[in-house]
Amino acid sequence: MNDMTQTSGTLAPSRMAMVPFVSVDDMMRIVNRAGVAETIAAIADRIEADFLRWESFDKTPRIPAHSPDGVIELMPTSDGDRYGFKFVNCHPKNVRTGQQTVVAFGVLADVATGYPILVSEMTILTALRTAAMSVTAAKYLAPKDARVMAVIGSGAQCEFQSLAFHHLLGIEEVRLYDIDRTATEKAARNLAGTGLRIVPCATAEEAIAGAQIITTCTADKQMATILTDNMVGAGVHLNAIGGDCPGKTELHSDILLRSDIFVEYPPQTRVEGEIQQLDPDHPVTELWRVFSGQEPGRRSENQITLFDSVGFATEDFSALCHIHAAARETGFFTDLDMLADPDDPRDLFGMVQRAGGV
Repeated sequence: MNDMTQTSGTLAPSRMAMVPFVSVDDMMRIVNRAGVAETIAAIADRIEADFLRWESFDKTPRIPAHSPDGVIELMPTSDGDRYGFKFVNCHPKNVRTGQQTVVAFGVLADVATGYPILVSEMTILTALRTAAMSVTAAKYLAPKDARVMAVIGSGAQCEFQSLAFHHLLGIEEVRLYDIDRTATEKAARNLAGTGLRIVPCATAEEAIAGAQIITTCTADKQMATILTDNMVGAGVHLNAIGGDCPGKTELHSDILLRSDIFVEYPPQTRVEGEIQQLDPDHPVTELWRVFSGQEPGRRSENQITLFDSVGFATEDFSALCHIHAAARETGFFTDLDMLADPDDPRDLFGMVQRAGGV
C-alpha cells in the first residue's frame, strides 16, 4: 500500500507534495475487488445524495471543442469544499482504428488550498457513472414491475447498463440489437453467467417487443432516428443516453412530444440532448426536483417517461469522490510528484537552481 497523508477524511497532499493517481490498472483492481454491480450501486448512492444537495453546487454547461470528427469537453463543478473536473472526448470514428470512442480523466481538488487531492482515469469510471445515473433516474421513472429491457447499441455502455438494471432494478431479460452483429455477440458473451436472460435480436423492432424499458446508447455523431414514433407504445420508460452533443440525437421528435421528459441540467440538455429538436421553452422536469420530492416522477401506467441523459459534471464529481474513498481504502493508487514544494513557498526559483546544482 502506498503512503498517503490523511486529513479531514481526504487524501491530502503530503509534505512531499505527492498526489494520488488512480491508473487504469488501479481502477480495474478497485472495481473488481468490490464488484462491477456493487461499484455502480455505490456511485448511484453518491449521485442521488449529491442531487439532493443540488443547490450547493456550482453549475455550468460543459465546455466543448467541436471538430468534424468528434468533440473534446471539459466538465467542471464545485460544492464549495471540493472542486472537480473531467476531461472527456467522443470520437465515434475511433472504433474503426481500434481506439476508444470515449476517453477521459478527472481531478479532485481541495477548494481551501487549490491543491489537487486526486487524479484519476475516467474512461472506465465514466461508463460506471453513466450506468449509475441511468438506474438512479429509472428508480423514479420506470414502471415498477419492469422486468424486460431493450438495449439498442451494444458498444462500450451496453454491459454496464444491463448489469445496473439487473442488480438494482430487477431487470431479468435484456434484448440486444446493434447494426454491427459482432458488437451484439460481444455483449452477449460478456453478459453470460450474470443471471440475465440475454436475447440477441435482428432488428430494433424485435428488441423492443415486450420491453418496459428501452435504453438507446449508440455512438454516431449525427441526427439519427434509432426509434420512430410508431415503435414506442404507452407505459414505457426511455433511457436515452446516446444523444449527448449538438447535432447528435437518437429519437424521432414525435416521441418526445408524447413523453414526459426528465433532464439533469436544462441549459446543457437543451443544447446537447434529444430536446435540441424541440422548441427552447418545451417543458421538462429537472431530476433533482424529482429526487427531492418537489416534482412527481412516474404518475401512471400509461405514461411514457424519457430520461434525456447527456451526463453532467456533478455526476462525475460523485464518481470521483467514490474513487477517492476507494483508493484510500484499498491502497490502489500511485503517488504522483506533480506539485512544486519549495522549503520557502516564495523561493520557487531557488528550488530550481538548487536542483540543477547552480
